[in-house]
Amino acid sequence: MSSRYPDDAEWLEADGLGGFASGTVSGIRTRRYHALLLTATAPPTGRMCLVNGFDATVTMHGRSEALSAQRYAPDVVHPDGPSRLVEFTPDPWPQWQWRLADGTVIEQAVVARHGAPIVLVVWRVVERGPASAQPSAPITLAVRPFLSGRDYHALHHENPAFDFTAAVDGERVRWQPYHDVPAIVATSNGRYEHAPDWYRSFLYTAEQARGLDAVEDLAAPGVFHFALGADEAVLLLAVDSAEPAAERDRRILARSRELRAAERRRRAAFPSRLERAADAYLVARGDGRTIVAGYPWFTDWGRDTFIALRGLCLATGRLADARAILLAWADMVSQGMLPNRFPDRGDAPEFNAVDAALWYVVAVHDYVAARAAEGELVPDDEQRRLRAAIEAILTGFADGTRFGIRCDADGLLAAGEPGVQLTWMDAKVGDWVVTPRIGKPVEVQALWLNALAIGGRLSERWQEHFTRGRASFAARFWNEQADGLFDVVDCDHRPGTVDASFRPNQIFAVGGLPIALLEGERARRLVDAVGARLWTPFGLRSLAPDDPSYVGRYEGDVRARDGAYHQGTAWPWLLGAFVEAWVRVRGGTTEAKRSARERFLVPLWRHLDEAGLGHIAEIADGDAPHTTRGCPFQAWSVGEALRLDRIVLA
Repeated sequence: MSSRYPDDAEWLEADGLGGFASGTVSGIRTRRYHALLLTATAPPTGRMCLVNGFDATVTMHGRSEALSAQRYAPDVVHPDGPSRLVEFTPDPWPQWQWRLADGTVIEQAVVARHGAPIVLVVWRVVERGPASAQPSAPITLAVRPFLSGRDYHALHHENPAFDFTAAVDGERVRWQPYHDVPAIVATSNGRYEHAPDWYRSFLYTAEQARGLDAVEDLAAPGVFHFALGADEAVLLLAVDSAEPAAERDRRILARSRELRAAERRRRAAFPSRLERAADAYLVARGDGRTIVAGYPWFTDWGRDTFIALRGLCLATGRLADARAILLAWADMVSQGMLPNRFPDRGDAPEFNAVDAALWYVVAVHDYVAARAAEGELVPDDEQRRLRAAIEAILTGFADGTRFGIRCDADGLLAAGEPGVQLTWMDAKVGDWVVTPRIGKPVEVQALWLNALAIGGRLSERWQEHFTRGRASFAARFWNEQADGLFDVVDCDHRPGTVDASFRPNQIFAVGGLPIALLEGERARRLVDAVGARLWTPFGLRSLAPDDPSYVGRYEGDVRARDGAYHQGTAWPWLLGAFVEAWVRVRGGTTEAKRSARERFLVPLWRHLDEAGLGHIAEIADGDAPHTTRGCPFQAWSVGEALRLDRIVLA
């Protein structure tokens, strides 16, 4: 095995439409989401898994040696490909090298084409062993793809409805597993042998560890045979409709080289590894753009989009993408709220977020500032649309909207009703809302007051709201005993009650937003207390370890994991607000920024080679050693790291 990367570390090849290819360094698929061709049928949603993986075997001197492995229930790994793996590199795309018994080295690469559901797999001989160097020693490669044609959240099982029919036309083989599933086209420079069969009981250990169904059956329609010699072995997998007609008649070797050359140029244009990672989250939605919250299972979420946008787009100079995203969402305001989630199958959007629309206002503010820093003005027609969205949000919240969201007499924002999760701490199992936080949550007030201040520059109407609300915040949230802020006041809408749980939400009163609500001694005490009680190398804990409700490890079944999600689990995205606050209370000096970079960013850079390669994970255990969990590729984790690197600590 390669020593640099853990064998269960994961790679990602995103296609810019919401589809992707992904897997592990070892090649053993551990998730239901690990696949070669996983496409978004209604970008970025409607995802379907079409080609799950393959077995690959090299034969020479009459001896066959595997380049792949699968795990089967109850816990059997076969064949033994990982035993030959000597090198893996994730850049500019995933590449493996295997050393065979006689010293021959075979390389495999997987490349997703940006802008189309097309994935290329290429094998070549890097080095010949002494015996195979003889002209009389041919090397052959056999590749057997595994197909399903299922929703990407589901699992596939043997059934008589699967259609194994293969339509062969020159270099192209076409399968359509089910009538309502996109057809798959495999183009290769090999010979296809039709040999339909079922491979049963693939076991996905990551699903098993999450308490989910973890065994599936896959269909194997046939085998591709290649001669590995002067030419590479090439297998291009695509959704049938994605292949341009002009390319179908061209030889696959030429197409393969051009695809890789184009992708190499595109990826080389990003100045850093993390910026290349950021590109994976920016995807198409209709004629516009949006941000996928995370891979492999999230789609685009309102809250995540506006938090991540500041780093993924504004910190990296992708202002055109930011513009497209903000304008696309500008027309979605409903009763002051913006959707928090778009279901996969076209159901009505969900509006269960008090903060998504407020984060939108902050994102618009930062976008306009970024344009001004580049010496550009936002065109009048765009300004009108963005201002109208801000006005609609503030008016809706001030007057009152869904779920008890309203501006109270003290100028603060009340929100919540039983059974609904409205803040970013949104775990819910059945009817159990783990952290309901009904009342006036602290970070919601920070967002509300920042949004009012931004709106006040557009209309005097909001200035009075801001002044009244800020005074109330200062009077009502300070918790002298904790050197910080209460997490919620007026709990369950009962005036005067408080929730003193020590949580990271209070950090937004000092950092992470344009306007700090605390300054001076109190701000410094808060930041120091948060650092002492909540900081880990992978983000801030969601609850202090001395709280009776603290859960230090995010593991177990769905109920156990959701119960830990915001009860101690650490979140990398919160480092953005924390580090910004840490620097602010130290005067924003060059020395403070240098010290913060070394202390807080360096551990994240090391993480780029540990879980989701080149990316930053969604969460980590609150307890040491802070094992990363959840989504291995998370937009706001990457976005906030970029915002720190390029803006806060610049």
